[in-house]
Amino acid sequence: MHPDRAEPSTGPPRAEPPTNRAAPASTRPDVEAQAQPSVVLAPSPIPAPLRVAADLSARFLLVVAATWVVVYLLVQIRVVVIPVAIALLLAALLAPVVSAAVERLRLPKGVATGVVLVGASALFGGVLSFVINAFIAGLPDLQARLVESYQLSIRPLLAGPPLNIPMERLDNLSGELQQSISANMSAITSGALSTAATVGEVASGALLLLFVLIFFLHDGARIWHFVLRIIPLAQRRRVDTAGERAFASLVGYTRAIVVVAVVDAVGIGIGLWAVGVPLVVPLAALVFLGAFIPVVGAVLSGSVAVLVALVANGLVPAAIVLGVVIAVMQLESHVLQPILLGRAVQLHPLAVVLAVAGGVVVAGIVGALLSVPLIAVLSAAVRSLLSPHEPGPENINPLDPLQARAGPAEPKERRRLLRVANAIRSRFPAQR
Repeated sequence: MHPDRAEPSTGPPRAEPPTNRAAPASTRPDVEAQAQPSVVLAPSPIPAPLRVAADLSARFLLVVAATWVVVYLLVQIRVVVIPVAIALLLAALLAPVVSAAVERLRLPKGVATGVVLVGASALFGGVLSFVINAFIAGLPDLQARLVESYQLSIRPLLAGPPLNIPMERLDNLSGELQQSISANMSAITSGALSTAATVGEVASGALLLLFVLIFFLHDGARIWHFVLRIIPLAQRRRVDTAGERAFASLVGYTRAIVVVAVVDAVGIGIGLWAVGVPLVVPLAALVFLGAFIPVVGAVLSGSVAVLVALVANGLVPAAIVLGVVIAVMQLESHVLQPILLGRAVQLHPLAVVLAVAGGVVVAGIVGALLSVPLIAVLSAAVRSLLSPHEPGPENINPLDPLQARAGPAEPKERRRLLRVANAIRSRFPAQR
């Protein structure tokens, strides 16, 4: 056989090697990964659902412990925290007035702040003086009506079935009350001393509130930018946007709750005046203050008005006052809150009730007052942080409650442009 001539093969044809040779195994990471022996982990004796539940429970307990520590520290320094929180609420209410004075009246920021604070203080002092004078003037009429109501209505009711209290004991009720006061004089004295200490704390808290409020109104923006320095630079603009959304929500909440409180006080006050209930102005002022605790406060203050009407005027006038209170509450729930709060405060009524209940448990009346705005601010901030489309902080006005909702700066315009773009795509599909 010639050496250059190949002998024909009698076996199966061999596959020709590929023209492009594969890279060496040392330069191919997938080959290296296949060449390494795989490690087989032994199955865990703990079931997977139990491991997941344990991890979630541990994280939940850590969050609860951290929250408890924060709440405990805030309660311990409540003498400082409460005035600062109330000052923030008042700043949200008065900051738009200061801004309007600066922009429209061309006043310097310090002068505008002083004018607004003096005007607000004068208004508050005038209203407080009017309420106190009305209470003092109407107290003798209330006492006379209470005595008459006791003699004509309450006393026969207590003496009749099912109580059957003897008339002699009812006649000596005033003497027993005086003896009880004399026997507990020491407790009354200690209570008066503690009340004096509480008055001192309230006075110092009011001074701190005024001091903090001045700086919030005058240097609020600089204080906020100073606080932002603790945020990492990569997330600072997003947190700035969330903070401005949250303050816009607080502005909308304070503005709406003041209007709702005024409407409640005027409506119930007119009903009390029409029926002839004594202490109309103090009871209307009580309704006004109670309306700052959403859902619960107006109901409780309205109940006090109904009780005074029942004791002073009788059953029929009390029923009329009750109807007035229910009508005002319905107006507040179905008309005022949806229109005034609107997009500024997006909270479910159940969240409001639970927030008020939790605030009462933690800090009493002050906790009930501050719990709902705190939840509203946190809700607006979290919505902003979770929103995939948020403008920069320079495009948001923190004094405009309509900008409290997270999302693009012009949602209606954006939706219109998206509809136009989709229509163009459907009519002129892309050519491939």
